[in-house]
Amino acid sequence: MKKNLEQLGKFISFICVATMAVGALVIIYFVASKGLATFFVNKVSIWSFLSGQDWQPSKLDGGGHPLVGALPMIAGSFGVTLLAALIATPLAIGAAIFMVEISPKFGKRVLQPVIELLIGIPSVVYGLIGLTIIVPVMRHWFGGTGFGIAAGTVVLTVMILPTVTSLAVDAITAVPRHYREASLALGATRWQTISGVVLKSARSGLLTALVFGMARAFGEALAVQMVIGNAAIMPTSLVEPASTLTSILTMSMGNTIPGQLENNVLWSLALVLLLMSLFFIIVVRLIGKRGSIK
Repeated sequence: MKKNLEQLGKFISFICVATMAVGALVIIYFVASKGLATFFVNKVSIWSFLSGQDWQPSKLDGGGHPLVGALPMIAGSFGVTLLAALIATPLAIGAAIFMVEISPKFGKRVLQPVIELLIGIPSVVYGLIGLTIIVPVMRHWFGGTGFGIAAGTVVLTVMILPTVTSLAVDAITAVPRHYREASLALGATRWQTISGVVLKSARSGLLTALVFGMARAFGEALAVQMVIGNAAIMPTSLVEPASTLTSILTMSMGNTIPGQLENNVLWSLALVLLLMSLFFIIVVRLIGKRGSIK
């Protein structure tokens, strides 16, 4: 009887895993087939798609080629992602150090529930806050409309900060206690122990937290769309309207006809997003293989 139940459990587990694997492969195939149609069916040059700066899919240039340069959106996505990660990472690591090493009781009772609450807030709420507070502040300080990469960066920083902090807390907590005790026994101060032992031992986990935060920031759509301005032009300033891959997708996909060039190039943008997501996953896997403790 127990043997039969064990075999049934293995079979059910296999079916679940196989279903997820097949679903992932189907999604990758579907997006890839749609996205590659731009290059194989509509004969658009991959180089002109990735390096072009003019995004007007319904128009042709002097040579009769469609204006489908995606570089402005790619640059906008990388811009807000890298800036948000650059700001959020030191804040998240500092908060994690405080919660684990400096004041663990206060961190568990107060900060941990706050972080969990922030993680659960829908992205549209962050977008509304950015639209009503951050954009007017940017407009007041820097002039212009207030929309742009700077506003998007602030919103994304607040959005990914709880995620990175939570993962950083787990990474620092995973460092064995005897590492700290050995360092203190050798005469090191608390800060020397934190910087020289704890953070170095948790380096892989902290890098994983950073990559996860960047992955969320890169794929965020609604909140960024509400504050970035959605202008498909090459960004020349942090306080001028710009766009990201996700913002163009969410605004344009419902206004195109399947099978037409205007629809296929949007799937090509989705393919770029998918490839970047796979890249982030591979990076996390490589970091994980190194191990958080040497």
